Amino acid sequence: MTITIFDYGAGNLRSVQNTLAKIGAPYKLVDDAAGLREAEKIILPGVGHFGQMVRALDAMRVREAILEQIAKGVPFLGICLGLQAMFSESEEDAEVKGLGLFPQKVARFTGEMRVPHMGWNDLEARAGSRLLRDVGEKPYVYFAHSYYAPVNEATAATCTYTIPYTAVLERDNLFGVQFHPEKSGPLGLKIVKNFVEL
Repeated sequence: MTITIFDYGAGNLRSVQNTLAKIGAPYKLVDDAAGLREAEKIILPGVGHFGQMVRALDAMRVREAILEQIAKGVPFLGICLGLQAMFSESEEDAEVKGLGLFPQKVARFTGEMRVPHMGWNDLEARAGSRLLRDVGEKPYVYFAHSYYAPVNEATAATCTYTIPYTAVLERDNLFGVQFHPEKSGPLGLKIVKNFVEL
């Protein structure tokens, strides 16, 4: 099965490609709705600004194709900003609407801790996570973000940085990781491999 990576110009695109190459997973890049509609599995990588990303998706006219494929049961993995895009909105840009797959709002970290949250942190995984299969009780992964998704019914793992937030999402064929598996060493490779092997 070929993994489709959606290319909207995200900065971590090359490292996601390298990760799939390392685990021997065939992949292709697509940048239009037609390519998405042929996908068997989709990865949406993301770094940068919520509003810029969502506006790029809408300018490329792919929102409908993404939602169609998810509704059909195509496995979908959002990485970092790709996870945040699944929510209805973000404090980073209140004028644009996310994909609306989850109704909550993405918020900015507040308090005395340094923002952005950058560096390695461990996860508190819930039982039965498919993405975190065989990665140990306290997976240690790399984060780089200023905004976070709240904990909800689809949260498969949390991370705590000032407050607990969603680090891994899983619901049916929907998956998301707030951290960067492509920058998280062998454990990150294993997490991506778990998605590939679903």
